[in-house]
Parts: sequence; structure tokens; C-alpha cells
Amino acid sequence: MSFKVCLNRFLLTMIFTGTLVPIARATSDASPIPAAPYSFANLVEPLLPAVVNISTITLVRNNRSELGVSPLDVPFPKGSTLEDFFKEFLDRIQPEGARNSTAVGSGFIIDTEGHIVTNNHLVADADQIAVILNDNTELKATLIGRDRRTDIAVLKVNTDKKLPFVQWGESEKLRTGDRIIAIGNPFGLGGTVTTGIVSHLARDIGTRNRSGDFIEGYIQTDASINLGNSGGPMFDMNGKVVGVNTAIYSPTGASVGIGFAIPSEIAKKVVNQIRQYGRTKRGWLGVHIQPVTEDIAEGLGIKDLKGALVGSVVKDGPAAKANLQSGDVILKVNDVEVKDERSLPRIVGDISVNSQVPLTIWRKGKLSTIPVKIGEYEEAEEAGVIPSPDGRKELVKGIGIHGMTLQPLADEVRQRFDIASDVQGVLIVDVDPSSSAAEKGLRAGDIIMEIGQEEVQTPQHVVDHLKKAQQENRKSVLLLINKEGEPRYVSIRIGTEEEKK
Repeated sequence: MSFKVCLNRFLLTMIFTGTLVPIARATSDASPIPAAPYSFANLVEPLLPAVVNISTITLVRNNRSELGVSPLDVPFPKGSTLEDFFKEFLDRIQPEGARNSTAVGSGFIIDTEGHIVTNNHLVADADQIAVILNDNTELKATLIGRDRRTDIAVLKVNTDKKLPFVQWGESEKLRTGDRIIAIGNPFGLGGTVTTGIVSHLARDIGTRNRSGDFIEGYIQTDASINLGNSGGPMFDMNGKVVGVNTAIYSPTGASVGIGFAIPSEIAKKVVNQIRQYGRTKRGWLGVHIQPVTEDIAEGLGIKDLKGALVGSVVKDGPAAKANLQSGDVILKVNDVEVKDERSLPRIVGDISVNSQVPLTIWRKGKLSTIPVKIGEYEEAEEAGVIPSPDGRKELVKGIGIHGMTLQPLADEVRQRFDIASDVQGVLIVDVDPSSSAAEKGLRAGDIIMEIGQEEVQTPQHVVDHLKKAQQENRKSVLLLINKEGEPRYVSIRIGTEEEKK
């Protein structure tokens, strides 16, 4: 009998006995792996017109004395040609009075009325905001409202044009590995499309100063996100906005394949509140919390490392009125499980102000339920009970040097300005708008981490270093600044004239 006949009989036997069925069934039941699209053009084409470029202008007041020299310091005869030449030279390199500082970013239109979503850090200090549409039409934009803690801002433009817009998607349905598309204005190159995948979900990027704890985690992507992409949309494969691009991790300032977006689940709630009230209105409990560690859990008799431990209760706050106590562990809010201390502010923030909700707590070895009337976070900020995003209302006197007023990061200052315990340095509580520090973008709330590549511990350390540098006739010093959770180097000029301010 030939080999071919034997093989045919063998296969027929396997089929009739059902031996091959499991193999065939396994193949047919397996979910097909979707192939990557040959082109994203059909998906991108209707989205591009709704993505806009945003240009901001900030007025920065300069003073020629920052150069440490003026025409009056030079012994030229009054009215001489040399005096005129020197004055013209100074006018060219440092015009007297005010000048404009510009920045570019991205945004996207969310309705036909002209509402545009972007990042707060792009427009926070702007004196003028311009929006450039996909067809190069430039429109003046009005700031409707902004939220520093989630880095979201809403603008509005007025035009007779019929404006295209995009819709929100569901970021909570994203999975690691899903494909996404980013569109924005990197380095001023408008209408730029990049693609990638969701690299990680619920990523903690250590921006407590900027976001409080209202963003439980960011979407991480390998799609190219660069300077100027801030405020631009991240789309899913259905063409819906699932994130707002807001930050990158990069030692060079350019994309290295690690970018971050605010989930649409968070962003659209903030946008809706800003459109309705002109600001956010978040729920507030009035407690200072900390994580439940293994040691703490063992001491309290808790099996799972879940919940948020109440370190202290704000006097006259909602929790205090409900008789919540230090040492209580909040496990649930209105039947929503508190996974850890980072999730509690977001859960409470999503609850309507003045709502009565039950808290499930662990107290002295027993479970209890306590009803609490939720307060308003922003109202508490205005009253000075908790840190204000601006912080200027809570300023106290500090040490002044080169146009900056400095304070040490004492515990009460950290609590008041919502500064994480792992951030070290000196707090800037005020900046003279005519100083070199202001020209370089330093603002109240920034933290000096290093000066001259030496770690900073106290305001006096900064003062001593600056005075020493001045005695050595150095023209500038290098500072490492923590600005809204992001470190960056800044060089400021120093000199005798600057010291007099």
C-alpha cells in the first residue's frame, strides 16, 4: 500500500473519530486579531478641521537696569555720537519697558458654538489668546474658565463660519495596547498627526502640585507628543476624544516615546462644570489623608491595604460636622470602594455639592456607616481653609532677593500650598514683575530645588549663594525650578542694579 493511500486513510479515520474536531474548533473559536489599517487617512480627514492651533501673548515688563548698565553709567560726553550709538545698541538688545512673550499649543472644538478645550498651563498667564483654524483663519479667543488642578481650560471663539467639532469618547474603556491618534501643533507645525498605542493606563506621573489628586492616573502613549502638542486631542479608532495631551517625559525636551494625556472621563466633567459655572464645583470632605501601609493596616487590624487613612480633620468642615475622627479609615463613599488615598478626592469630587452620602469607615476594629453632607472644594479654597491654586491670598512675609520673596517648605506651608512631602527646596511666594526672575517665567508657587547645581534647603541658602555669585562678578546663576510638578532649569541675571529692587 502506497504512503499516499495510508495517509488518506489516517486522515479520514481522524476526522470520523473526532480527533481533529478540537483543533478545528479551537481555531474557529479564537478571536481574530485585527490587522493594522493600511492607512489612517479616512479616519483623520474629518477630524483635522476640528483641531486648532493656539497662540498666546503674555506681557512681560522689562527694565534696562537688569543688564546692570545704562547710558548714564558710561562716561561719554552728553549729546556725543558715542552716547547715541550706545543708547541705540541697548535699545536693540533690551528695549525699555514692556515686551511680549509668546507660546504655542493645541486645542480642539467641541461644539458648533465655538467652545474649545486646551491646557490650563498654556493660557493661565496669557494677556491675549488667538486661535488659528485649520484653514488658517485667526480668531480672538475668550477664556471661559480654567482649572489648574486638572490642567484643563475652556476657550470660546465667535465667528460666522460653520465650525466643525469632535465628540468625547470613553477613556474608561481603553486597554493597554489599543491604537490611538494624536493631532496637534508640535513646534508650531500645525495639523500634525502621529499614531501609537496606549502604553499604560492610570499612570502616576508625580504632578501632585498641578493636579491635586483629581486625576487618578494619566494615559501613557508612545505616539509622538512634543512641545506644542499641549491641549491637543488623543483619539481612539472611532474618532472620539479619549484624552487631552498634557505632558511628556523627556531629558531633551523632544519626544522619546513617553507622552501623557488627561483621560476624557476626567476632562469632560471639568469642561462641563466650567461651561456651566465658569469654574469647577467639586465635592469636598474636609480631611487630610494618607495611605494605608502594611504597618498601619496591621496596627488597625485591617486585612486589606485599601481605603484612605484620616490623618486629621479640617475644623468646621463636612467631615468634622459628621464626627469623622483622626485614625478612621474611609473604605467606601456612597457604596463606591476607595481603593487607596489617591482615589478618594476624585470620588468625592464627582459628588454634587450639598449631597448627603454615607461613608463606610473602619474605626477601632469595627465597621461603621456615617452620613456626611458634601461641601464645595472651591468654596473652601476661597475661604482659605485649603490651599488656593493661585496661592497669593495666603502669602506671608519671607526673605526677599533679586525680585523674589522666598519661604521655607515647613509642614504648614506644604499643607497650605498642597506641596507633596517628597518635594524639597524653597517656595517662591512673590515675584517682582520687573525682575529678571519674572522675565524668565518664575511665578509665585514655583519651588527652587537647586541653585548652582547645589540642593537648596532654606531661603538663606539661596540668598547666600546669590550674594557670593555677585561678589564673584558673575552675571547669572542657574536655578533648578519645580514648576507645577515639572523640574526645569532657569538662568537669571544678577547685578548691583537688580539687587536694589
